[in-house]
Amino acid sequence: MDRSRLIRDIPPTRTSASGSFRLTASVVAGELARLTPRDRRILDLLDQHQTFTTDQLVDLVFGSTGRARNRLNTLHDRDILDRFRHYQRPGSQAWRWTLGPVGAALVAAGNGAALPRPAAVRDATARLAMSPTLAHLVTVNGFFVALSAHARTNPGARLSAWWNEARCREACGNLVRPDGHGVWVDGARPVPFWVEIDLGTEPLRRVAGKLTGYAALPPRRAYPVLFWLPTAARESNLYAHLTRAGVPDGVTVATAAADHAAGAGGPAGPVWRLVGHAGRVRLAELPAPAAEGGAPWDG
Repeated sequence: MDRSRLIRDIPPTRTSASGSFRLTASVVAGELARLTPRDRRILDLLDQHQTFTTDQLVDLVFGSTGRARNRLNTLHDRDILDRFRHYQRPGSQAWRWTLGPVGAALVAAGNGAALPRPAAVRDATARLAMSPTLAHLVTVNGFFVALSAHARTNPGARLSAWWNEARCREACGNLVRPDGHGVWVDGARPVPFWVEIDLGTEPLRRVAGKLTGYAALPPRRAYPVLFWLPTAARESNLYAHLTRAGVPDGVTVATAAADHAAGAGGPAGPVWRLVGHAGRVRLAELPAPAAEGGAPWDG
C-alpha cells in the first residue's frame, strides 16, 4: 500500500483527547455507558458492512444531515468512529466512515472477543481506503441504504434481511459470490433476492456468466437475481444480451438502472425488468420462490 499517497489523499484522523490509544476494559466500559441506541446501531452496521458515507448514514439512522454531522463528529472525536476521503477536484469527496479504535473495541467486547490493537484498526481502515474495490462496496451499500430509506418513510415496507458479501459467500460456498442478499417486505409477502452490482467495468458476457453459479444453488436458495446497473444504456444492453442468450433453467433474473431508478422510487420502485417478461415491476412484485414445506425462503 502506498502510504505517501494515503497521507496525501486522505486527511489523517485526529489523535484521541487523552493523547493515548491504549485501550483498557475500563475505557471500553466507560464509552459503552455513553452510547445511545442509535450509536449502537451505527457500530453494528459498520461492523457488518465496513463503511458508509455521511449521506448513507443520514438515510439509515438519522434523517437529518445536521444531527448526523454533529453526532458523527462527536463519535469521531472519541475515536469510536474513523473517517477518510480522497482528494478530488472540484469540491470535496464525502467522508467515508468506519469503526475507530474504540468503536472496534466496543464491537469486540460485545462479541466476547479480544480487544483489537488500535494500530491494527487504523491499518484496516487504511487498507480499505486504498482498496480498488472501495467504490463497488460503497455502491453495494448504497443499494441497501436506498431500500432502508424507503422503508423509513413508507409504513408496511421493511428490509428484513441484509447480508454482506462475506455472509453470502458462506451461504453459497464456492458456487457463486453475490454482492449481497436481502429480503424485502412491502405488504404481506416477503421477496428474498440476490443482488449483483455492476459498475460497467466488465464485459456483458462475463456479467451474464455469473448466472451459471446461481443455477447450481439448491432450491432453498433459488432467490431472484437482481442486476443493478449504473445507466439505462448499460441495463438495456445487458437485458438484450440475456434475452438473446437465455438464462439458466430455474433462475429468475431482473435488471434495473440506477440513473432511471433515481426518478422512479429507487430500487423499491417499478424499475425492474424481468427477463422474458414485458414492462417493469416493483421490487415487491418480483416472484418469490416457494421452498419445500411452504417456506418462502431459507435465510
